[in-house]
Amino acid sequence: MAEPKVKYDRQLRIWGDQGQAALEKSSICLLNCGPTGSETLKNLVLGGIGSITVVDGSKVEEGDLGNNFLVDESSLGKSKAKCVCSFLQELNDAVKAKFVEESPETLIETNPSFFSQFTLVVATQLVEYSMIKLDRICREANVILIFARSYGLTGFVRISVKEHDVIESKPEHFLDDLRLNNPWPELKRFADDIDLNVQDPVVHKHIPYVVILVKMADEWAKSHGGRLPSTREEKKEFKELLKAGMVAQDEDNYKEAIDSSFKVFAPRGISMELQQILNDSAAEVDSNSSDFWVLVAALKDFIANEGGGEAPLEGSIPDMTSSTEQYVNLQNIYHAKAEADFLVIERVARGILKKIGRDSNSIPRSTIKSFCKNARKLKVCRYRLIEDEFNAPNLPDLQKYLTDEDSSIAMGIYILLRAADRFSANYNSFPGQFDSAMDEDIPRLKSTAIGLLNDLGCNGATLAEDLINEMCRFGAAELHAVAALVGGIASQEVIKLITKQFVPMSGTYIFNGIDHKSQLLSL
Repeated sequence: MAEPKVKYDRQLRIWGDQGQAALEKSSICLLNCGPTGSETLKNLVLGGIGSITVVDGSKVEEGDLGNNFLVDESSLGKSKAKCVCSFLQELNDAVKAKFVEESPETLIETNPSFFSQFTLVVATQLVEYSMIKLDRICREANVILIFARSYGLTGFVRISVKEHDVIESKPEHFLDDLRLNNPWPELKRFADDIDLNVQDPVVHKHIPYVVILVKMADEWAKSHGGRLPSTREEKKEFKELLKAGMVAQDEDNYKEAIDSSFKVFAPRGISMELQQILNDSAAEVDSNSSDFWVLVAALKDFIANEGGGEAPLEGSIPDMTSSTEQYVNLQNIYHAKAEADFLVIERVARGILKKIGRDSNSIPRSTIKSFCKNARKLKVCRYRLIEDEFNAPNLPDLQKYLTDEDSSIAMGIYILLRAADRFSANYNSFPGQFDSAMDEDIPRLKSTAIGLLNDLGCNGATLAEDLINEMCRFGAAELHAVAALVGGIASQEVIKLITKQFVPMSGTYIFNGIDHKSQLLSL
């Protein structure tokens, strides 16, 4: 067996040892191991998930051979859960695998406590009634739940968890934390000791752009009543001053300063999003608060006091044109400030823990350090109960989605997937499941969908006839290509949720394979 660091080398570069450790400690339950469920679990098994439990009471039939790669002809007539488990273990023998030969719907009804043992449940191909019941069960047990479904050329993925906090959100584009517009004393002293008018051209072209911008911003503020450039004209003028400081055309450090001048123009202090987290009622902590909210409380105290309105410094600087000596010295200044900020927050956090009657050392230093490094990028995700969304969606958004050209098809698919479940409850089959009933099923599905829209408060709303016809033509079939895509999306969200890295999607993901489009609906 390959060493984990070799086996998982590529993914370790994305979510690191800490993320991989979280995956390996987790326990995943899959409900229904058709193509959608099997594709979801396959991705997680290859990623090194700790253990899996597959729940499915059906036997492998001939139809399964054409859309599920985790069964073959030798599987016919055998337990689907057992066969899929066996094939998955061949993909990664480090993963512990179990199976339960029982209908997920029966398990939801008769043994709700079964689900409390898992980190996360992936529920595939469930109808609305079972989704609502399972969601309540998982909420009460504090178990993360992901719904996934493929239906013909359409599909959806929906996360359900009361709250999910992300420290390492890893946004693609985020402003470097250099504090060029609000330098602390040590950085200002370092910049003050460097002469921008030095005569040696080699020295001049190796002054770090951070120093250039700190000094020029300071000069600007002195001549503008303490203000930094804010208007378009002032920003243009500031850039011209930077250009005027160049003594040769090949000075890359000044070009970097001009390109990075927008960092001086950025507003001081913290973002509105971070302020909302600080103002959240959960930041008023007690003995039941999570480690995340204890650290948010410490952060709030830091920003109000030692931080002077700023979050703790991240402590890293980008590559830049500079002499080695000045770059290392600058790096050390940033590191020292970040370490000092961390020590303050650690002290405050441990004091809060003691105050609320918990072990003051219960939060590891590594967690506090990561929190400080990512304090500007914190995310808090909260999800409605699926029952609340189904029974009382946000009506203005629902109506907007139905009438907007860019979202009407995705919203139509959402409504028709729900209408298909109502249809099934009324007629004991899904629309179009039997060719002989197709002509009857189309008007029945249309009537059911219109009834659902009326129940949701969208009286008079209609859906495209072509879309209704297509949904009937699908006959509730799971196509492997669609299942692979939906399963890929679902497994990606599982990894985000378990590693607590990257931001999971915040609405209902709708896949429209008819037009090759995807959309998130927030209802």
